[in-house]
Amino acid sequence: MAAELSPHLLSEKHRPTLDRTLDAIRSRAYWSPHPEHPKAYGEAGSPGSLGAAEGKAAFDAVLHTRIDLGQPGTDGWTGGETSPYGPELAVEYPHADLDVLLPAMRAGMPAWREAGPETRALVCLEILARISARTHEFGHAVMHTSGQAFMMAFQAGGPHAQDRGLEAVAYAYEEQIRAPRTADWSKPQGKRDPIELHKTFTAAGRGISLLIGCNTFPTWNGYPGLFASLATGNPVLVKPHPRAVLPLALTVQVAREVLTEAGFDPNLVALAAERPGEGIAKSLAVRPEIRIIDYTGSTAFGDWLEANARQAQVYTEKAGVNTIVIDSTDDYRGMLSNLAFSLSLYSGQMCTTPQNLLVPRDGITTDVGDKTYDDVVGDIAAAVTGLLGDDARANALLGALVNPEVRARLEAAAQLGEVVLPSREVTNPEFPDAVVRTPLIVKLDGAKPDEDSPYLSECFGPVSFAVAVDSTADALELLRRTIRDKGAMTVGAYTTSPEVEGAVVDVCLDESAQLSLNLTSGVYVNQTAAFSDFHGSGGNPAANAALCDGAFVSNRFRTLEVRRQR
Repeated sequence: MAAELSPHLLSEKHRPTLDRTLDAIRSRAYWSPHPEHPKAYGEAGSPGSLGAAEGKAAFDAVLHTRIDLGQPGTDGWTGGETSPYGPELAVEYPHADLDVLLPAMRAGMPAWREAGPETRALVCLEILARISARTHEFGHAVMHTSGQAFMMAFQAGGPHAQDRGLEAVAYAYEEQIRAPRTADWSKPQGKRDPIELHKTFTAAGRGISLLIGCNTFPTWNGYPGLFASLATGNPVLVKPHPRAVLPLALTVQVAREVLTEAGFDPNLVALAAERPGEGIAKSLAVRPEIRIIDYTGSTAFGDWLEANARQAQVYTEKAGVNTIVIDSTDDYRGMLSNLAFSLSLYSGQMCTTPQNLLVPRDGITTDVGDKTYDDVVGDIAAAVTGLLGDDARANALLGALVNPEVRARLEAAAQLGEVVLPSREVTNPEFPDAVVRTPLIVKLDGAKPDEDSPYLSECFGPVSFAVAVDSTADALELLRRTIRDKGAMTVGAYTTSPEVEGAVVDVCLDESAQLSLNLTSGVYVNQTAAFSDFHGSGGNPAANAALCDGAFVSNRFRTLEVRRQR
């Protein structure tokens, strides 16, 4: 039977988007095919997509049901997610006998390899397009597994995640077509006939790719690895975080539908949901069939993967200690507002949220006069209080704490030093069981940092340390040490001094950290834009890869050559 999605139809639908994406990653200019505004879905300009009411209804309809993906090797059912907002999702997922599922996944590789980079890319774009049409549904799924407030879950879990997936596809396509598909080779031999060969070059995937999903950003962090591996010819086994299965299960469901319609084996994408307490990630990671691993989560398990999954190419995003150096500013109020938002967004549960605020103990110069260390820290605390003073706005920014461990860290951090901004409890009237807390800011002394200094470890959640340093030079030394020893996904700095700015840039270039300078308006240090910004660098302990660059995709495949004498 002919495929419903022929190569011609896929090219007609998606080749313009692929070409525009390739332009974007080369120019680094702003672009996105996925609208951020909820009203863009289900309107006249977006036929086939679910509007707000339809998306919510679709999400509600999947609750208390079983998602049957038709996977081989299903030996039972598992589930048990509870929303950070309180309700039980009560969705069941297939539990896999991996000895049956993994061989079935490999069986689809030859046809997927033979399809070539362009067809693989266009199939991936069709998957993303269908996910995009269901963005409202996915937004609710992300909200009720991650604890993000709905608007953030809609944007970060929807269009921003889709952008990151599309970005990975574009990089994968570009890397795979560096070599031509065929070449005729002729070497002159003087008076003798030339030696002539006909050569073919095939981009071949390494093998099954394992995606180990995270709790906080299941799609945003999951889509780059998923689509990078699929686009480079690899089957992908999706192992979600046990608390955040639904968004990735829906993703697998869409991918399998599209693969089938395009004439490929749906088992090229499969789900590995685990039973409570089963902990299959470790055993899966070292299986010989697994050749690529993408992981976001704790440093301890990321380090274990890098050390033990020797048969696989491992990409990790782990913990880091993100730092802001405050030297001086010509927009004090803008700086305070920007920092308050950055510290508050999603209760600090982002891998890019600032933790350490390094402030000279003798104070800083600003456009509204000199400010002491106590002034700066107190004014940041006041800005956070003002931003979150209204409970409705606080709920919209903070979301809910994703798990009890975050709450425990928050409560313990209050004992580490002088609390300049206590965390307060916020009631969510729609979800009274949600645990919502405002940020905590603690004063610490950075004069003699050692391994036991609290600010030299990540305290994931709504916790920030206002660290007093003797000078900006000392702040830069502490910054350098922090990035080198602990890693950082983001660094920020505020200064009016060209010399200080140059010194901060040098530290970040030396230690391989992404830097944002003097942000005072609507761009925040904990936000990155696909096609333009690099998320992480791959050059410090926080992550061994960047989202997304050529290095993130190029080792997922090999270019294999066949020579034929003519």
